[in-house]
Amino acid sequence: MSSTPDLATLSGEYTIDPAHTTIGFTARHAMVTNVKGKFLDFSGTLHLDGGDPSRSTASLDVTMDSIDTGSPDRDGHLKSSDFFKTDEFPTMTFRSTGAESLGGDDYRITGDLTILGTTKPLVIDLEFNGAAKDPFGNERVGFEGKAEIKRSEWGLTWNAALETGGVLVSDKIKLNFDISAIKQG
Repeated sequence: MSSTPDLATLSGEYTIDPAHTTIGFTARHAMVTNVKGKFLDFSGTLHLDGGDPSRSTASLDVTMDSIDTGSPDRDGHLKSSDFFKTDEFPTMTFRSTGAESLGGDDYRITGDLTILGTTKPLVIDLEFNGAAKDPFGNERVGFEGKAEIKRSEWGLTWNAALETGGVLVSDKIKLNFDISAIKQG
């Protein structure tokens, strides 16, 4: 079971565990349904400062060719020049610039999200899910997070008009993170 030790004992360097982490998104499709997807290849690190959460940092690198929406045709379109241009821009990155405690288990991390070579600020609201030692002796922490972006702000503007009005793909994209990280050292 997860236990929540004194935050100061959690201070240290962590590596995101891709086998137990999901970096996902949701987009409205054809104005009537949500399409969910995730990235299968990514790496990241966290520096947690339990004594002063504002000194905590996060870094994430996502391989854009690893996009998975459950449809190979859609994934291919998303990798193409209409969307992510993965040949030219193989990686999406996030680098934190600030962190704050919102009280209880809630935190907010701000940073720079780079997609298609364009960097814009991103605010992620996180909930600390707890810390535990796993059966293999690894000290783990878990966080769930969410954010929203307008994809057009990063140059992701491809779309198609619908006969009934509206567009095929929403501008608003919901990001979701379910993060498990292992303490190093």
